[in-house]
Amino acid sequence: MVHHPLVSIVVPAHNAEVTLAQALDCLVGQDIADWEAIVVDDASTDRTPAIIAGYMEGDARFRTLKSCAHSAAGARNKGISTARGRWLMFLDADDWVDAGFLAKMLAALKTAPDAVAAYCGSRRVMPDGALTPPSIATEVAIEPFETFARRCGIRTHALLIDRATIVELGGFDVSLRTCEDWDLWQRVARQGKNWLMVDEPLAFYRASPNSLTRNSTQMLADAEIVIARGFSADPRVKHPAPAHAKGAIPANGRTASEALAWFALWNAASDCGSGSRLANPEPLRALPVGRKWAREVAKVIFDGLMVGSLSGPAQLAARWDRFGGPLSKLIVELGQVWDNPVAGRRVQYHIEQMLLDFDDLAAPRRLARTLGIRVDARNPTSTELPEGIDQIYAYLMIDGKIEALVQFGVLGKVTRRHWMALILDLVPPREVLSGYRRMAFRFWKGVARLAGRSPVHALQKGTGADKSDMFAASALLSMAGRRSDQDSHYGRLARLAAEAKQLVRSSAEVAEPLAAPRHAPADGGRDNDRASFWDRYFATEDPWNYGSAYEQEKYERQLEILPAGPIGRALELACAEGHFTRQLAPRVGHLTATDISAVAIERARARCGDQPNVEFGVLDLSADTLPREVDLIVCSEVLYYLDDLAELRRVAKKLVEALAPGGSFISAHAFVLRDNLERTGFDWNTFGAQAISETLAATEGLVLEQSIQTELYRIDRFRRLPPGDVAAEPTIDHVPIRAPIEREVARKIVWGGARALRRDVARSERRQRIPVLMYHSVADDGPAALARFRLTPAAFAEQMAWLRANGFHAIMSEQLEWFIASRHPFVGRPVLITFDDGFQNFADHAWPILRRNDLTAEVFLVTDLVGESAKWDADCGPPTPLMDAKTVRRLAGEGAFFGSHMATHRAIDGLSSSDLAAELLRSRMFIERWTGRPTTTFAAPFSVTDRRLGRLARECGYRTGFGGRHGPANLDCDPIDLPRIEIRGDRSLDDFVAILEAALE
Repeated sequence: MVHHPLVSIVVPAHNAEVTLAQALDCLVGQDIADWEAIVVDDASTDRTPAIIAGYMEGDARFRTLKSCAHSAAGARNKGISTARGRWLMFLDADDWVDAGFLAKMLAALKTAPDAVAAYCGSRRVMPDGALTPPSIATEVAIEPFETFARRCGIRTHALLIDRATIVELGGFDVSLRTCEDWDLWQRVARQGKNWLMVDEPLAFYRASPNSLTRNSTQMLADAEIVIARGFSADPRVKHPAPAHAKGAIPANGRTASEALAWFALWNAASDCGSGSRLANPEPLRALPVGRKWAREVAKVIFDGLMVGSLSGPAQLAARWDRFGGPLSKLIVELGQVWDNPVAGRRVQYHIEQMLLDFDDLAAPRRLARTLGIRVDARNPTSTELPEGIDQIYAYLMIDGKIEALVQFGVLGKVTRRHWMALILDLVPPREVLSGYRRMAFRFWKGVARLAGRSPVHALQKGTGADKSDMFAASALLSMAGRRSDQDSHYGRLARLAAEAKQLVRSSAEVAEPLAAPRHAPADGGRDNDRASFWDRYFATEDPWNYGSAYEQEKYERQLEILPAGPIGRALELACAEGHFTRQLAPRVGHLTATDISAVAIERARARCGDQPNVEFGVLDLSADTLPREVDLIVCSEVLYYLDDLAELRRVAKKLVEALAPGGSFISAHAFVLRDNLERTGFDWNTFGAQAISETLAATEGLVLEQSIQTELYRIDRFRRLPPGDVAAEPTIDHVPIRAPIEREVARKIVWGGARALRRDVARSERRQRIPVLMYHSVADDGPAALARFRLTPAAFAEQMAWLRANGFHAIMSEQLEWFIASRHPFVGRPVLITFDDGFQNFADHAWPILRRNDLTAEVFLVTDLVGESAKWDADCGPPTPLMDAKTVRRLAGEGAFFGSHMATHRAIDGLSSSDLAAELLRSRMFIERWTGRPTTTFAAPFSVTDRRLGRLARECGYRTGFGGRHGPANLDCDPIDLPRIEIRGDRSLDDFVAILEAALE
């Protein structure tokens, strides 16, 4: 009986005498013994047949066949025809696998009886033995056919595959000189069966200068055929899965032309690696040009360079002279076919950083835009900038060891003092100063003099805020440097700053002083001398805007509730500036109008000078004696300011005593959350209408006759009950508020009640994290493609109301920086609300909602486009209008804050270092001109950043910045690279709440 092994391994061999033994040895060393190896000698003329015979003589599991196919595909098909195993493996004569390959692959297949194949990761082996990083196509296990329709992510020998399926499909296509394995895997995957992934690099692929993979013309021609088959029906597959019968689905731009473009890019990079370049760049046009693809493009180029140059990652940068010219031309061609040179530059930065990330910089590496060097951290010397270089990638060395990595944008020569500033910002001073303390002390003495601190302190303190101060001081030294330093980095930065300053000065926008903010209503705070407090308060005329529709509607309702019949003597307590006094006077015989503030009384007297029945006087309703036998007392919006309920009870007794029997007392006060968290009220630190009414009702001699109640306030008429009278049931009228509520009033209201009060959580809660929310647009309509970045005003209002009701308060980035620098836990429930772009709809919709909820925000402006529209979104539909400088100035005066979103909204990783610095400086200076405030915060457009941004931003005057990191900020964050949480327009309020609650944990 013939034994059928579990695995048949087909090994095509043509003149493989150098490598064949290693390939066959890896089979002999397998942990699993149940296999057969069919070595197909494909017309070899060297010692290959003898080597095969030697293995057959020593191990019966080896068999051999003769072939004249002169192709790996034909030789493999010959082996398949005699294979007996359940599973097939194809091992080329110059490759090998790990000793555990068969055991691990079979174990995976055993767990899924319906699987057609199992595959693993692989590594290339260069001629010098260098290994490339492991790679594995995880998407094959998820979407096998959709993956193989576009690319071949599996090495020929990195899988076990079902033999019966291979036989049914006819084996390898011998008409293809390359890509024949890709074509076969595509046919297998079209049947719709499962592929299993073993996530280990068990297969090793030898890179060779004679490999067909280095023939880019043939590779492209064959790949075009395979990809075209993948996107159409394939009659060679008799039983395709219904979903794959007509070919791959060109979803999300993943078309056949794009798939070919990626393959063409890899081949072009491989050609660059061998010193040549792609003859026809046209296929590259289909590559996606978006920012998110730049790193993927760079990764494909990096991989192609390794194969073309036969180099491991650590050797690539050192071999730049061999391929740097063709590579730079390829990247220029990419920019040309994309019609976007910036996108090409972005790829250039990415690929150069990848090259240097693997290099030890044993010698300087001068690439196209990056200089990679080692710097002696204890004795740095000036570094001249070669032409075209605008960033430095440096290892800071101490005693031959890498102490730190620094990568930064550079505009000119890096002076010795510049290096020392960088070094002492990154390396512990005690390491740097060993043997050089005197020299460093002299240097830092000058730095410390500018920074206003002791040089000893500067040397001893090397972290946190002190490091930032020292760095800023050294920047000042350099920028104020001698004439000979004009071509240094800081000299050129100073020139850019001067150019930006001149541009701002010559702009049409004239800087005007910000309007003084209106005096906000008092919130219960006062000093021991009440009269002095209120005199200072009334120093600003009309502090409550008494003429507003809201206040006037309240006055009308107080007049409606006056008792019927003639009123002889009336007393108005806290008449303020006499606005209500004028309306009350015609309704009474004689009116005494009083207030604790002499300033307010003088304004009231002037306002009511034509009312002969009114007299005025200064009176403290708590401390002073009240007139007696008064028919009516009116007390509006003042009893909150008593110290406590005990004082209120005492004042209530005085009111009863001042009233004539049968006289009326009218109280008008707002509801306050402290009385009842479950209903709408003002968030003031005092009692309110509910406590006041209950106290008055409990006062002996007073009875409630009528009450007019709205959602925000109540107006009550009490009567002093004469002896023998019986109190009747009061009349309660619930009425709506028809008048619009001013923003400064609305900002203290929490509609529907609160779950937590700010002052309570400020006393009880301390936390290490804070949510920084990122918004863009607040509008009802806009392009569908931008729906993610747009909230409706209603949805935004819901979110802000939730924040307000749950005790959150808004802080700014300057405060966030302070908490981080001081390591002080965040107090209460802070939130930083940010808006990118500066859309006009922020002013129209978002800002009024924020103010109504007593919140503010920081808006990042695209300064060159202020007053225009969001041109960067033009491909998605009509660009959204942006705020103009006048609007920015107005909102700054109302309490909004503004930062930089750069000058042009270009992603910074595509900008040269000079352009990046110019935008940082220009945008900061324009915002400072418009707002009249220092601008110290930026947000990177598209949330795209790189290693140059943070340091350049600091050098240009910024202290905080937001890049591409996601999540809550915490006390360990770098203030110049803070994370944010994007609030999307396609998410619900429940999603928003979940985000905030997670940030509080």
